[in-house]
Amino acid sequence: MPEPRVVLFTRYPEPGRAKTRLIPALGEVGAAALHRRLAERTLAAVRASGLPYELRVTGAEPAAFRAWLGPMDAVPQGDGDLGERLARAAPPYPVLFIGADVPDLSANHLRAAADALRGAPAVVGPAEDGGYWLLGLAGAVRGIFDGIAWGTDAVFDQTMTRLRAAGDEPALLACLADCDRPEDLARWPGLAA
Repeated sequence: MPEPRVVLFTRYPEPGRAKTRLIPALGEVGAAALHRRLAERTLAAVRASGLPYELRVTGAEPAAFRAWLGPMDAVPQGDGDLGERLARAAPPYPVLFIGADVPDLSANHLRAAADALRGAPAVVGPAEDGGYWLLGLAGAVRGIFDGIAWGTDAVFDQTMTRLRAAGDEPALLACLADCDRPEDLARWPGLAA
């Protein structure tokens, strides 16, 4: 199997449009600055993993992301809910989907996911909030992104149900936390500085 392609979903760090759930704690500029740092940290981990990658972007044209983050493949996410955007980004397989909101993500986590995907049809990195920080697919899984209650604590369970209904038993990775809400900031005290 070829190395899986990491697909990093991220938004341009525009004040008022990035990390909006953190605006009450950090203000529009502070929330955007935090998102900028998280995206840069995540991309550094992706690059250090040595895996092929691309960005799926929103909030600005791909050229703005390349000016900010350097040369890379950057493709607009397009319209629709997260499931529709993930489905468009899936082929070719194998693929590892991640976002830019997991401060503890490392190159080792991504390499572990790639290794796990060599022996399993899917790999999932559960998040503490009931979602997932990584979803890896060795091939297409019909309906994997349909009808998921995105942004809720049901995402992980619904995804596991769909994978198992397709006959796929995913490999599970370590559980990590993401940084989405004001109460999450206490875990990483220097992150918002």
